[in-house]
Amino acid sequence: QVQLVESGGGLVQAGGSLRLSCTASDNIFNLMVMSWYRQIPGIDRDREWVATITSIGTTSYLDSVEGRFTISRDNAKNTMYLQMNSLKPEDTAVYYCNRFHKPWSWGPGTQVTVSS
Repeated sequence: QVQLVESGGGLVQAGGSLRLSCTASDNIFNLMVMSWYRQIPGIDRDREWVATITSIGTTSYLDSVEGRFTISRDNAKNTMYLQMNSLKPEDTAVYYCNRFHKPWSWGPGTQVTVSS
């Protein structure tokens, strides 16, 4: 089972930027379609899909983050990134990464808090 660790979250003012990282424990990561998801703590709702990147770099985004967020990956480092610009309070959530098809066990996530 591949282990995933997210990092890079924090507290930022509206309009600010953060860069999230997701590191996988196995280089099988390099062959996988990977995604970022987010979930608001305390809200009984499934994780929301945010963005996806294929093994060759094709990307897709949730409409509300298109143009503000950029997903990328460095297969040599088994790492995926999410550059988040022009952050809004509604982006506040715990962010997770995982394989798009047949997710592995979820990592701890990283908290992103955007103040107004």
